[in-house]
Amino acid sequence: MLNRFISLLICVAFFQACSVSKKAANVPVTINLDTLAVKEKVPVQAVYRASATRINDILHTKLEVSFDWNKKYLFGKATLTIKPYFYPTAILDLNARGMEIEQVALLAGTAKKDLKYTYKDNVIHIELDKTYQNTEEYRIFIDYIAKPNELEKGGSAAITDDKGLYFINADGKDKDKPQQIWTQGETESNSVWMPTIDKPNERMTQEIYITTEDKYVTLSNGELVSSSHNGDGTHTDYWKIDLPHAPYLTMMAIGDFAIVKDKWRDKEVNYYVEKKYEPYARNTFGNTPEMMEFFSKKLGVDYAWNKYSQIVVRDYVSGAMENTTATLHGEFMNRTAKELLYQDYEDVISHELFHQWFGDLVTTESWSNIPLNESFATYGEYLWNEYKYGKDAADQQHQEAKDKYLVESLQKKETLIRFHYDSREDMFDRHSYEKGGQVLHMLRNYVGDDAFFASLKLYLETNEFKSVEIHNLRLAFEQVTGEDLNWFFNQWFLSPGHPELEIHTSYDALTKKEKVEIKQTQDLTKIPVFEIPMYIDIYSGGKVERKKIHVEQAKQEFYFDAAQQPDLVNVDAEKMLLCRKIDVKAISEWAFQYAHAPLYLDRYEALNALAVKAKDSLAAKTILSALNDKHWSLRKKAISNLKLCKAGNEQEIKNKLIALANADDKAMVREAAIDYLAANYKDEDLREVYQTALKDKTDEVIGSALIGLVKIDQKAGMTAAKELENTDNLNLSTAIMDVYADYGSEENNNFFIKTSEAFKTYYIRQFIMSYGAFLKRLTNYETLNAGVDFLIPYVNTNNFNPYGKNYLKTALTGIKLELDKRIEEGNKKLKTTDVLKMDEADKIVQAKIEKDKIEKQRITDSYNSIK
Repeated sequence: MLNRFISLLICVAFFQACSVSKKAANVPVTINLDTLAVKEKVPVQAVYRASATRINDILHTKLEVSFDWNKKYLFGKATLTIKPYFYPTAILDLNARGMEIEQVALLAGTAKKDLKYTYKDNVIHIELDKTYQNTEEYRIFIDYIAKPNELEKGGSAAITDDKGLYFINADGKDKDKPQQIWTQGETESNSVWMPTIDKPNERMTQEIYITTEDKYVTLSNGELVSSSHNGDGTHTDYWKIDLPHAPYLTMMAIGDFAIVKDKWRDKEVNYYVEKKYEPYARNTFGNTPEMMEFFSKKLGVDYAWNKYSQIVVRDYVSGAMENTTATLHGEFMNRTAKELLYQDYEDVISHELFHQWFGDLVTTESWSNIPLNESFATYGEYLWNEYKYGKDAADQQHQEAKDKYLVESLQKKETLIRFHYDSREDMFDRHSYEKGGQVLHMLRNYVGDDAFFASLKLYLETNEFKSVEIHNLRLAFEQVTGEDLNWFFNQWFLSPGHPELEIHTSYDALTKKEKVEIKQTQDLTKIPVFEIPMYIDIYSGGKVERKKIHVEQAKQEFYFDAAQQPDLVNVDAEKMLLCRKIDVKAISEWAFQYAHAPLYLDRYEALNALAVKAKDSLAAKTILSALNDKHWSLRKKAISNLKLCKAGNEQEIKNKLIALANADDKAMVREAAIDYLAANYKDEDLREVYQTALKDKTDEVIGSALIGLVKIDQKAGMTAAKELENTDNLNLSTAIMDVYADYGSEENNNFFIKTSEAFKTYYIRQFIMSYGAFLKRLTNYETLNAGVDFLIPYVNTNNFNPYGKNYLKTALTGIKLELDKRIEEGNKKLKTTDVLKMDEADKIVQAKIEKDKIEKQRITDSYNSIK
């Protein structure tokens, strides 16, 4: 699973709080780790979370389902083929949340024999007709009604709802939203709509008969065996998967989807999208067959399943989910060709596909071991980027992932494999995803590529269709490498934290020695001293010499022969180490590292260090040179660091930014250049830049140009905003809202109302804050009151962002402060507060003050009504 916006902006509240910019909907968040201060969370020592004890084993599940859209019910008939796991038993317990149970029976052929059962605490406790041995199979029939919308609401930051089965726009009243049904099983929510043993260490094959209206298509795991029309406006699709998988990976989706067909080798590959996005489905998902081929060859284990489909649904409760053979994506994957030029979300596609090996073919035995699913899927993103787009692209994504983990580590430091947690949902965090991906990269770096991928092949082949724990992975690596790797697994998977390093280098001209001193400064009462094998590159006289070192003490010194003082001593030359570090270097060394060290991460690290020293001429020169960096994200970083540089040739800088705005091949760089120009120059000669950019291929760049234009010509900017209102791009809509928030009037209110639904999911903050800023400009209290009255139910009916009410309170506070300001200014205008002595001008001002006070009280009452 990719808990992406979660991932997208994942952890939602934290990262949104760090960035309030106009295109925050899709732009990666940049965090300054050196200045961010977060109070460390004290870990809660919860009970030990053991793997589920297996008493019975579901071998096969057969489901027959149909739906009542009005009641939001599923009518189901389940036939489960089961045997005792090992010990004889006469009892069967099945998870079934919030169901109405009509019948529980033992099947003998077609005959049904009712069984005694109790249904309590979401468990069907069944008394079998006899004691069964583990060599005996039996079949249980259950007739039931699933009522997901009558369940008490649950969920977490990662998966915002846990009712398992979702009816979207069930009554069809929302004309802008399709009617859909879809399921979400992870972690243990499929038991809302199918009786099962809802644990990750269960395995079963399955078949599902889905009956729905003829106008809808269906998707489930495995192969569509048949589809038959029932003569009553409905049809029944029969889906079957013959290879065993975990119950949480079972899925269904129903809706009016276009099916775009593709192929990998002899296997069917499909993309299910709303018909509006059918022309762009291949643009979005078209690299999937190549990914399947790459992963199959790289791992030495072919894609195991009989087909692979991807589907995009509305109102999804997370980012994406790796259901076996049928990945489900949230609606952020509804992309036009124009939007894909800005951001393609291919990392999401590769993440979920890699799960088909790590998570579906081989599945964690418990949620404590979820990094065995999620760390690998996260590293799958790296592998695909490395293969398809090169090491710089992979390292750029890798660094973003590292930053996300390091931010979370300021709040908590957990072991990757955790047997103590409050809720299993707690496992879906930056540790299990991003930290785990970093750890796998270090493991690859340590054992080497050949051993790394040979070990993964052995791990997959040994454990296919089975449940695993972390030691299964370790044993595979040990078998291939012949080395005891407990030290690596113990410190990175089973211990918390990461190294905090201080690195000092010095040259002794007398002894011709270069000294490298490395200190581990993490709190050693909580975090272990790490054993760190790494490389050091020494640059001198136009040559580079590599040295291998092994750090294993809290403070350690290393000496190397050097005929002259090196130009650069590059510790962790592979830039593979997960750590936070203080690397003490001269500005000249950082500048040399940027210019001469080979890796993206060398240049990234150097630019970060030089930004702190940007007033130095050499540092500033290096930052300016990075405007020409070969990787777009470092050009973008250089733009963001320009404001730190001591003033140089301003016209030269401005000309370079104009060139980037006009011609850079990456939309995010064009956007950043325009943003910088708009924020720092108000010159009339930029009009042509902005007007040209208003015709850009991407809406995000157009939005930046709009912001720039309105700053130098309000009338032209407002006219352009009006002409762009028909966009369905969230970033451009946000830019228009920001223009109206700064310069608009009552006549622009309808745009906010019309656009609001699109922001009601992950991006609710952008809408609330922009609309709140707009409303506080208004002097027409009728419009202001209507706006506030609109916002409260808008937030209360939001199911995607649990922080919406906090955003609303912030917006209302802003309006109230503006009214306070108006009242204060009015009081200053009064020549007297004596009503009898007021002239006409005073009376007008006093009347305005009274209106402001009444409005302030209304806003206060609205604020207090938010629970």
